[in-house]
Amino acid sequence: MGLALVHSRARAGVRAPAVTVEVHLAGGLPRMNIVGLPEAAVREAKDRVRSAIVCAQFEFPARVITVNLAPADLPKDGGRFDLPIALGVLAASGQIPLEALARFEFVGELGLTGELRLVDGALPAALEAAKAGRTLVVPAPNGAEAALSRDGEVLTARTLLEVCAALVGSRALPHAVAPAPVTPRGPDLDEVRGQAHARRALEIAAAGNHHLLLIGPPGCGKTLLASRLPGILPQAGEAEALEAAAIASVSGRGLDPSRWLERPYRAPHHTASAVALVGGGALPRPGEISLAHHGVLFLDELPEWDRRALEVLREPLESGVVTISRAARQCEFPARFQLVAAMNPCPCGWAGDPSGRCRCSGEAIQRYRARISGPLLDRIDLQIEVPRLPPADLRPGGVPAESSATVRTRVEAARALQLVRAGKANAQLGQAETMLTCTLSEHDQRLLEQAVEAMQLSARSMHRILRVARTIADLAGSESIVTAHLTEAIGYRRLERGPGRLAA
Repeated sequence: MGLALVHSRARAGVRAPAVTVEVHLAGGLPRMNIVGLPEAAVREAKDRVRSAIVCAQFEFPARVITVNLAPADLPKDGGRFDLPIALGVLAASGQIPLEALARFEFVGELGLTGELRLVDGALPAALEAAKAGRTLVVPAPNGAEAALSRDGEVLTARTLLEVCAALVGSRALPHAVAPAPVTPRGPDLDEVRGQAHARRALEIAAAGNHHLLLIGPPGCGKTLLASRLPGILPQAGEAEALEAAAIASVSGRGLDPSRWLERPYRAPHHTASAVALVGGGALPRPGEISLAHHGVLFLDELPEWDRRALEVLREPLESGVVTISRAARQCEFPARFQLVAAMNPCPCGWAGDPSGRCRCSGEAIQRYRARISGPLLDRIDLQIEVPRLPPADLRPGGVPAESSATVRTRVEAARALQLVRAGKANAQLGQAETMLTCTLSEHDQRLLEQAVEAMQLSARSMHRILRVARTIADLAGSESIVTAHLTEAIGYRRLERGPGRLAA
């Protein structure tokens, strides 16, 4: 009677919980059973494992083989357990040494020839294996991704035979090597002509991690501005970059290990559904808001989005996480993204333009703008108009605009002040922290209260005005918020002033 234990990792959201693959051989008519809440792809492993073992010139035991994936109440999916199951069968039948398995963890899908194939979630598995103090063995295509976990040891293999040779001591497996990070060369802010007000708002948004709404006619540069935001954001720390890379790793869409330090920029089409934004599926995977974690989510043509899709953003904008519940399981994904949205001022796009070409009625404009709910608008800190530029401003030559590198220097200095003061960006301050760090003089406090009353703003909007004012003060290197900082922050509540205010 043979029994073997092999360590592996499952996939549950962005976590990689430990799974012990228990393989038991007993007498009886030859068959193989896999238990422990396996999905269809895991149950089919028996055929892949049998063929891979035979092709590797080992003997497949003609006995009753019982494979238990523990813990039994954790759903198992994908082909990631093929390799540990095959090694368990070989160890239980005495073809490889049982004691050699103890210090390793294995993930990998097997081809019928014994070739190891790519699996999802190699990076979270490597991070968790390092915490457990074991060496992770992954397929060679996963090596560069798993090597981003610098605290642990990761080995790569191309076939089942290579892994067995390493376990018997006849050949060592190569260590996984992370590629050198590629220097980001995204769009530069110096390509944006004019739009001084919009550039200023973009800088404030980057410095304090504030959400931004750009309103303007077609072709005025809204998308151009939004695409430049990642280039002026502070460099992501290693912890932030690993979180974002882990989400990309489990998404099934692939992770480029050479670009893992870049902040993500996601720009889904306005026909995307609510599930595409927040994530979902029978086996929950992250959506666009999680793929934009620690980066930028750009929503163009905001009023054209389905109302239900937009409303699902409300909770993640506040909490920074999204929880996906299904009948079989529940997964929580990080979603600390920076929202940048763009919209036209009216259905035809030309309301307020000096050309006077807009023929939309006031009722049509109000109905168009009311597609964005008041509660969602309430959560967007900066709301600005981006006007159409005269042709002369687009002429080649002239005084060059500031580059992204120049603006990023100011942004990083302001963000450093915020991290020293509160350990987080201004946009993430809680209510008590806002009251503590965003104090006003008596005169400025009355000014704020008058503005809130005149514009009929909510308490959330008032606190967001204070946080924006704090960011403006940080960019100016001021220890306190003065009247100029506060009035500028109030001016950014563009859509909550006067008759053009959106319906709540």
